[in-house]
Parts: sequence; C-alpha cells; structure tokens
Amino acid sequence: MTIGSRSRIDRAQLFDVIPDYANAESADAAEKMFERDKAAILELGLPLVSERDPWDESRVLYRIAGGEGGSLDVTPEEYTVLLAASRAWDDAAAGGAARRVRAKLLSLGIEADPDLLRRTPRGALESLPVLTPLLEAVTQRRRVVFSYRTADGRLAERTVEPWVVAVHEGRWYLWGHDTDRDAPRLFRASRIETYPRVKGRASAERPAHTSIEEALHRSDSASEQSASRLAVEPFKALALRDRLGAPLDAPELVLPEAARTQVRRLVLAESRWIALREPAPWRRELAGIFTQIARSHEGAPDLDALERAKVRTGPRIRVSASGTDHLSRLIGEASYVLSRGEVELEQVAEEFAVSTEQIIEDLQVLFVCGDLGTGWEDLIEAEWDSGVVRVRNADALRRPLQLSVPETTALLAGLATLDPAAGSEAALVESARRKLSAHLGEGDGTTDDAPVGPDASGVPAAPGPPQDPSAPGADRRTAVLDAVQDAIGVQESLVIRYSPPAAPGTTVRRIHPLELLTVGSRTYVRAHCELAGQERRFRLDRIVEILDEEDAPLSAPRTASTAQDPASSDSSASSVSPSHPTPGAGRVDGGVWLRVEAGGLWIAEAFEADEIRDLDGGSVYARLGHPVRAALVDAVIEAAGAAEVLSPREVRDEIVTISWGGAERHADGQSVG
Repeated sequence: MTIGSRSRIDRAQLFDVIPDYANAESADAAEKMFERDKAAILELGLPLVSERDPWDESRVLYRIAGGEGGSLDVTPEEYTVLLAASRAWDDAAAGGAARRVRAKLLSLGIEADPDLLRRTPRGALESLPVLTPLLEAVTQRRRVVFSYRTADGRLAERTVEPWVVAVHEGRWYLWGHDTDRDAPRLFRASRIETYPRVKGRASAERPAHTSIEEALHRSDSASEQSASRLAVEPFKALALRDRLGAPLDAPELVLPEAARTQVRRLVLAESRWIALREPAPWRRELAGIFTQIARSHEGAPDLDALERAKVRTGPRIRVSASGTDHLSRLIGEASYVLSRGEVELEQVAEEFAVSTEQIIEDLQVLFVCGDLGTGWEDLIEAEWDSGVVRVRNADALRRPLQLSVPETTALLAGLATLDPAAGSEAALVESARRKLSAHLGEGDGTTDDAPVGPDASGVPAAPGPPQDPSAPGADRRTAVLDAVQDAIGVQESLVIRYSPPAAPGTTVRRIHPLELLTVGSRTYVRAHCELAGQERRFRLDRIVEILDEEDAPLSAPRTASTAQDPASSDSSASSVSPSHPTPGAGRVDGGVWLRVEAGGLWIAEAFEADEIRDLDGGSVYARLGHPVRAALVDAVIEAAGAAEVLSPREVRDEIVTISWGGAERHADGQSVG
C-alpha cells in the first residue's frame, strides 16, 4: 500500500485492511509483524517515512519519500557494465541480495547499450543462499552459527564472528574469528551446509587490516622459498610465460623466487608440458609424488569400499525467495515496463529470469498496490493482453536506484568477474566500481582479492611476479583480447593459432566468436569452430596469436584414424612432453568415480560432483557426470596423491602413463634437456 500510494497512509487504516494485522492473535503480534514489514521495505532501499498528522497528533501517517538521498547515479555506459556484472550470479541459487540487485537495476529507466553489452564479458560467480546473512553479519557486527563441511569431509558446528566476506577467483570465502578456537579462521562458503543463524553481537576485536588474500597466502608464505628452473614445451604454459614476459617458444623458464608449494602445484598441474630442473630436492620430491600417483592407479581399485560408503545428503538449506525478494522483483517489473511504455511479456520474463506465468502472477498483485482506503482510482493498473505488458498509475515507483550494503557488495563481486577480460571497457568497469565503492562507504568489511590457488577448472594461478602491463606477454594478451572483442562487436570471424591443453604443438582454426566468459581468473571465448564443426570454448590465454585471414593455412580436420592418435612429441633430452599418444580433450562418457582425501576435496567441488559418499575413516567418494577428460586428469595429478580415479579404467591408465613419465623426468640422473 505505501509503495503504490501517491498519498500518505493512515497507520490505523493499515491495521484494519491488511488481513495479517487484522487477524493477529494479539495487538503485540500485529505490532511485531508491522515492524518486520517496515524493516523489509527499508531493506529494499525504499525511504519509508512516518509523520504525525498536524491536525491530530495521535494519528500516524506513512509514505515512501520521493527518492531523496542515498541514490546511485550512473551513466548509460556504467549501467550497461553493472547489468553485465549482475548476470554473474545464478538467479536460481543466489542469495536475496543478488536477486534484488538485478531487479533494482532493471527498474531504472535506462536502456543498456546492446553493442557494449555484447562486447562486455559474462562473468561466472559462485551463487550461494548463505551469502546474504553472512554479508549482513559483517555489516551489523553479529555472531553467526552454521554447520560446516571440513576439508576431510566431516560436518561440524561453527560459531564465527565474520570480518570479511569476499570473492576469490569466483569462489566465496568467509574470514573471521572462530569463537570455539578463539582464533582467526578461513571458511569456504560453499562448504557451509546450514543457513547461518544470528547468535548475539560480535565481541572479538576486529583487525585493522583484513583480507582473504592474506589468509590464502599464509600456507605458501610458510613454505620454503627459492629460485627454480623449469623445462617447458614450446607454446605451452602460456599464462606462466606471460607472467614472466618470456618468449612463447623458450624451452626453459626461470622463477626468480617462488614457494616450494606453488612450484610443486604448478608442475603437477601442467605435468604434460613442464618438468622441474632445479632445485634438486624439490625435483626428487616431485619424482616421489609422480611415482605414488602412478602406483595407486596401476592396480585394481577398491570398489567394495565404494559400495559400503554412505550417500551424503545435500546441504540443509531451503532455497526460496523471501517476501522481500518478491517485492523487489515486483517493483522492478513494474518500473521496467513503466519506463518503456509497453514491453513483450516474453522479454520481461527473460530479463528477470523467471517464467511468463510468474510475471503474470506478479502483475496480478499490482492491482492491490496503492491506498485502498482512497478508492480504486489510486491503485496501480496492469494489463498483458496479446502478450504485451503495460503498467499505468504507478508514478510512485519512479525513483533513483538505492542499494543496501549487502546488495552493493554483491554487485561489486559481480563487477570483479569482468576484470580479467574487460579490455577496452576496463575504464568503464573501474568507473562503475568507484561509484559503487563510494556508495558503500568506509568500513564495509569487504576486500578485492588477487588470484591464488585452484580455480573452477582445477588449475592454480601460476607462481611468479604479477602480470606487468609493460611485459611482452601483456602486448600479446591485449592484442588477442581486443581482436576477440572487435570480432564479437561486428560479428565477424577470426583465425587463431591455438595451443590445445592435451595435445602437443598448436592448431590454426577459424572461429566465429559469440561472447566472452570469465570463470574464476580464467577467460574464455565461446565461438563456433569450423575445425570442430560445432560450438567450442577457447581459453583466451591459450590463443597464441591472431593470424591474417588470407595468409594463414588452416589445420586439417582430424580423420577417424587420427582422431584417437594425434601426433605426439618424443620425450627426448630436449622435450618434456609425454611419450605417449594423448587422447582428445573431450568429455568422459558414463561418469567418473573418484576417491578423494582432504587435499583433493576441491576437485569434487570444482567439477560439481553429482553424488558424494562418505566412508568411516575420512575417505570421500565423488561421482562426476561428464567431466572434461584432460582437465580431470590434470586435476587428479595436481592433487598430489589426495585423489584417485576408481573408474573408468581408461582414465586410470592415462594417469598411470603420464605419472610414470613425470617420475622418470624428475628422477636423479634423468636428463630433462
């Protein structure tokens, strides 16, 4: 009533005509519901104002103020990148703050630039219903209780005073004071399996400087540091070459100073193409790890233990939109249509990521929005004849965009997913970020974190210095990104030289780019590939260069005889590529069963396991639907023995072959070039 009304509404009238208030068990119960609903309206960013009637001091009137103060003013270009950032969330699973952000953006009467929206990358952000209460606990200095799945698979109760809730490579983390241990602890938000419950105010002193990056780097900083030399197959490990500014075909790379754990993770993750030369002790350690992985996959897997394991039930979190989320969407839909005059019903449903049936249900609610006590003429009108939606008598909904602290934080996280592939739009992204940060203000308890650790594909960020914009690799990355963005904008084809992840050498392909996508710290271009004859995703840092359309000879499509036996490099003194035919990088048919220990649980999370089983003693079994074969093999080897493929047999055999090759290249006395 207050949102739709053009006048002030009598409090007593509200209690008379709203059934929940009128039928409450007691006046106290009605008052509590009324206060709850007022808080919900304020949470939406709507300025609810109460006033005394100047002619009757006992009479209280309510209205929604005309949008004064607290608004976020953005240009059409900034609005476009913010809209792209809001799409980083999975609406079906995101918390209330994420759902409300998109509705509020769409409620503005601003048209997104379609060309800019097409060129702007689509980000992927972990969407979890636990985020909104965690963000609110940070801003309100509250203590929360939740059930947490530890790294070894156990479920434990945790009581935490949150300091930071932030995104790191597309994954959400909570950093705060664990009251049971009386010490700072880092929690992965995806392992929180119950909705966080508020349990009083926080009492521990919060550090002046807190960041997720600092917590994630702690284990590496405690590790031994040294310079290291790597033998690298030409045109492989391009991201590492870019970081170091090294030539793309250099057979050897030097890391001036890196942690032992980082180097170990790097070599294991790129075991097909990289071997460590020095330091010798690190090299011997890698030889032992490769040997362990090979031996664990040579024999028959223990499938009896898999049968004994208990199927793990999913997180006990009910994912449903709250009344506040529904109201936010309702206002957004009405404002969206109001600012455009009329809109196709299908378009409204697509923009708000709901069904057309849900849109119609929402529009039916508008008929009772307004001041019922003054007559039907003060209610909002809506119609959807012939699939076209119109809204009238809703001028009260025209107001500037106002975001709460959790909503602003959610949008900042979505904006961060655009950074890896912002390219020529980087200035717009930064401008939008500055306005959001100014709107958020000081002391919000959130940070932007640099990439480190495994991302969603299971490949860690390479160790070494940060990517220098003046380094040779930066020029290549910029040229590739600019060419892809231009091709998307004008909808033209490109000829690329590409370094496939599981086959030696490079291929030359003509692709028709469709859109840019970011997942964690990785950027992909979704494109139709003429060589494959279908749509493919290409990692941007594996595109070696953009070639001239006329002069570049394209790679020939593989025939049936070569598809299963691509050319391989000789594992000689000057090469680190595997000495066996490498299967294609397609998906594994029929599913994969894994056994993972504490250090390998991230694989089940990264590949979004269809089923998890727990066995007494700490072992966890995970079933993956149709994982990308090469990515899975690399992830299992990277886990350094904390993961074992149980089936299918051919994947186990591939891991055995690659691991024995790695053991031989790192054994004492074995030359690697």
